[in-house]
Amino acid sequence: MRSGRPTRALLALSVSGLLLGAAGCTTHDDGPTVAQLARSSADSVTVAAQQDPAARSVAASRALFRASPGAVVAPASDSAAVRDAASAARAAHVPLLLTDDDGRRSSTASPSTSGRDRVAAELDRLGADWYQAEGDVTVDTDVPEQDAPDGGDAPQATGASRPATVVVADRDADRAAVTTAEAAGARVVVMPDGVTDPAAAPDVVTALHERADHPTVLVGTAFGDLPDPRWTVRAAESGWQLPHGGQRPFDGHRYVALYGAPGAPVLGVLGEQDPAATVRRAEGTAKEYDGLGDEPVTPAMEVIATVAAGDAGADGDYSTELPASTLEPYVDAATDAGMPVILDLQPGRSDFLSQAKRYESLLAKPNVWLALDPEWRLTADQVPLEQIGSVSASEVNEVSSWLADLVRSKGLPPKAFVLHQFRLSMIQDRSSLRSHPELDVLIHVDGQGSQPDKQATWKALHQDAPDGVHWGWKNFYDEDAPMLSPEQTMADVQPTPSLITYQ
Repeated sequence: MRSGRPTRALLALSVSGLLLGAAGCTTHDDGPTVAQLARSSADSVTVAAQQDPAARSVAASRALFRASPGAVVAPASDSAAVRDAASAARAAHVPLLLTDDDGRRSSTASPSTSGRDRVAAELDRLGADWYQAEGDVTVDTDVPEQDAPDGGDAPQATGASRPATVVVADRDADRAAVTTAEAAGARVVVMPDGVTDPAAAPDVVTALHERADHPTVLVGTAFGDLPDPRWTVRAAESGWQLPHGGQRPFDGHRYVALYGAPGAPVLGVLGEQDPAATVRRAEGTAKEYDGLGDEPVTPAMEVIATVAAGDAGADGDYSTELPASTLEPYVDAATDAGMPVILDLQPGRSDFLSQAKRYESLLAKPNVWLALDPEWRLTADQVPLEQIGSVSASEVNEVSSWLADLVRSKGLPPKAFVLHQFRLSMIQDRSSLRSHPELDVLIHVDGQGSQPDKQATWKALHQDAPDGVHWGWKNFYDEDAPMLSPEQTMADVQPTPSLITYQ
C-alpha cells in the first residue's frame, strides 16, 4: 500500500463523615490493600481492595465511622445471616462487620489476619459497648454480645471538614460496605454492571464532580487494579465528559474525524473550510454512521500541527511547526461543539517529543489528544516524499511518558494517543511500546490505494500487536480505489475501528 498522504454494579455513596488517614500508603497484615492518598486535610482518596470481603467490611467501617456504640457481626459465607445483619445494622445506625467463614480461625491464617481478630480490633477502635451476632459467629473480645437497640444515635463525625463520597465496585460482593454506608446516612448511586474504571462510569464522574472538595472512598476488589486512584478521582472531579458520557476515550465510543491542516486543502478536507464550517462538516460526516454499530458516534478533528516540508526551512528539520495560535480557532470551535481534537505531528528530521512539547498549552485541554506520524520521522540524510520514515519504540515511549505525566500532574481525564502506521517498519520494536493508565493507545492504519491492499495491510498490522491497543482506519476521497461508504467501512473493516478519519 502507498503512503497515506498527498503532498459492575457500581455505587457512589455520600456519607456523613470519614476517618481521614495520614498521607501515603498504609498496609495491613492482608497486604497493601488500603491506601490513604491525601490531597489536603479535607480531601483524600482511600482504597479498600482486599480479596477478603471480611477485611473490606472492616476497612469500610474504619473509613466511615470514627466511633460507634456497637456493631452487627455476621459470617461472610452465610448470606441469610448477612441479610439479617444488614437490616439490624441499618436500623441501629452502626457498622456491619464480617468474619471469615463462620468466624473460626483457619488453620493457615495467622492470628493477626483472622476475621475474628480484625472484628475485635475494630470494635475496640470504635469504642463499642456491644455487638450483635447473626449466624454462627463468635468474636474474641471483651465487648458483650447483645441485641442491637431499636434505632441508634447518628454516626459520630470523624473530624473530616466535609462528608465523603464512597464508591463500591459490586453491591452484592460488598453488601456489608453498602450497609455500613447506609447506616451512616449514605446516598446510593447505582452504576451499570461490569464497570470497574470510574473514568468509564458517567454517573460516578458526575457524582465525584459534584462533590469535588470531599474525600473519596473506593471499596471493592476491582479497584485493586487502579494504578493511580488519586489521579482517577481527581480527573473525575473535573467533571469533563465525552459527549456520550464517561472519560475513557475508546470505552464504548467511536469517532469519525476530518483530517488536514488549517488553510491547506491539499493536505486534507479539514483545510478546505474555516473552523465553524469544519465543525458542521465533521458533524455531517459522523451522522452518516448513526445506527451502523453498537457504539455511539462522535464527530472529531485530526489537525496537522507540524507539517512535513519539501525544504529544510530555517531550522533545517524539514518540518513546518504551526503556531499554537493557528490551531486554537479549530480547538476552540471543536471544544464549543463538544468534539475531541487530535494534534498530528510530522516531525521531519526533528523528534516527536520536542514537537509535542511545543503544544503543551493545547494538550493541557481535556479534549485535545495527540497523534504521532512515523511516516514523516526522518533521519539526518532523508527528506519527505522520497522514502517512508520510521520511529523507534523508545522514542514513542518518551512521548507517551511525557504525555501521561502531563495528564496526571494536571488531573486531566485520559487521553487518546494515536500512532499512525501502514507498514510494520514504521514503528520499530513495536512490542516494546509501554502502556499508561492515563492514555488509550490507538494504531491508525492510514494507507491509501485499492481495498484489497488496504485490507491486507490492516490484517498484517494486527498480527502480534501490543495488547490493549485500539484501531483506526482512514478513508481517502481521491486516493482510495474505491473509497468505502460508511456502510462498507463498518461491514468490511473488522474488527470495527474505533476511529475513522477522512482525508
